[in-house]
Amino acid sequence: MTQLLLDGVSKVYPGGHHAVDRLRLRVDDGELFVLLGPSGCGKSTVLRMIAGLEEITQGDLWLDDIHANELAPKERNIAMIFQNGALYPHLSVRGNLSFPLEMLKGGDAAATRERVVEMARALGIDSMLDRRPATLSGGQRQRVAMGRAMVREPTLFLMDEPLSSLDAALRAELRMEIGSLVRALGVTTVYVTHDQVEALTLADRIAIMDQGVLQDVGTPQQLYDDPATTFVAAFLSSPQINLLQATGQAIQGEGLLLHLGPQRLCVPWTDRRAPSLMGCHGKPLIIGIRPDSLRLSTADDPGPLLSGRLRALEFHGHEWLAHAEAGIPSVDAESAGAPPRPPGPPPRRTTTWWGRQRPPETPAPSGQAHGHHRRSDLVFRAGSGRGLNRGETVHLAVDLDRILIFDQDGRRVDPVHR
Repeated sequence: MTQLLLDGVSKVYPGGHHAVDRLRLRVDDGELFVLLGPSGCGKSTVLRMIAGLEEITQGDLWLDDIHANELAPKERNIAMIFQNGALYPHLSVRGNLSFPLEMLKGGDAAATRERVVEMARALGIDSMLDRRPATLSGGQRQRVAMGRAMVREPTLFLMDEPLSSLDAALRAELRMEIGSLVRALGVTTVYVTHDQVEALTLADRIAIMDQGVLQDVGTPQQLYDDPATTFVAAFLSSPQINLLQATGQAIQGEGLLLHLGPQRLCVPWTDRRAPSLMGCHGKPLIIGIRPDSLRLSTADDPGPLLSGRLRALEFHGHEWLAHAEAGIPSVDAESAGAPPRPPGPPPRRTTTWWGRQRPPETPAPSGQAHGHHRRSDLVFRAGSGRGLNRGETVHLAVDLDRILIFDQDGRRVDPVHR
């Protein structure tokens, strides 16, 4: 088993493009760790540097206590699973599974056959051992690829979007199998995906990247409940989180009044976040409200409330997803402040932080407005039994304890807790 450390790791391509910028991460022994982010954010480049398929421009890679920057891929005892499976087309399933074991010097033929059959049974492909990859479905080929990586019992698994080419039902099925197999084997695993559902359901911990920069690290629930930036809050949100423009006004004896266009919310000074909010008077803010933090109010609901005119309804069987025009300017998370570049030289290995940190401040160019506006809707969930009609006015109770408050650069105003 292996602990993986990335200490200030960067990848700069010819021409000066920073694919990965000073990444610092620790992946613990036996952990299923997911790298999550949009296409082009650098997550696959990180995987390739760990595997030795890409040269590290700057920083250090440690596999346990071994400095691995200069180790050849075959010396790292790493197994990698690619998006397309990358099977040997001229070999049967049995041949693909046995190939890594046959390459080991002094391997026992009988033990190899037994191990191959055992792995095939675990993956549900034992009836296909004599078939060639061209005769298999996409899901079957990916099972073979997983088996070929796992059969030689490496100390580290690397998985590069192994389910992205499969249909939704098959992805859900294989996702469960991958999680079960990896945890049964207890092998340290780094899994790359752009799919938030895969990340939330598979990971022990998640690292979210954007434009080569680490945005946040934590358990799935930590990142969902307590995101460090608007980018993280929006990326881990389906349906999309409501990101609303606001201005803060501190009122003595009451709390921080949030001016949301023509509407108001007040966070009382008794709130645990109050010490961090005192400096928000007169400042532009971004308020994050997830759809499940809004609900249709009842006649005796004490509030706080937001109101809007019902513009659109989406039926999802067990619920409605509703869009209400509320007149509150909304913000696009992707442009609410650029991803920060970590300042200064890369850290030494003696640095103790290997997890979550507040991204460093990046001042905006003078006169530049942060974010561009999208339709000023409030998105909320409603039970399928509720009678709703387009055009009617709805009043929504807000769970103040769960709203997220960000500065205009998209960073949390109140401390992020771990």
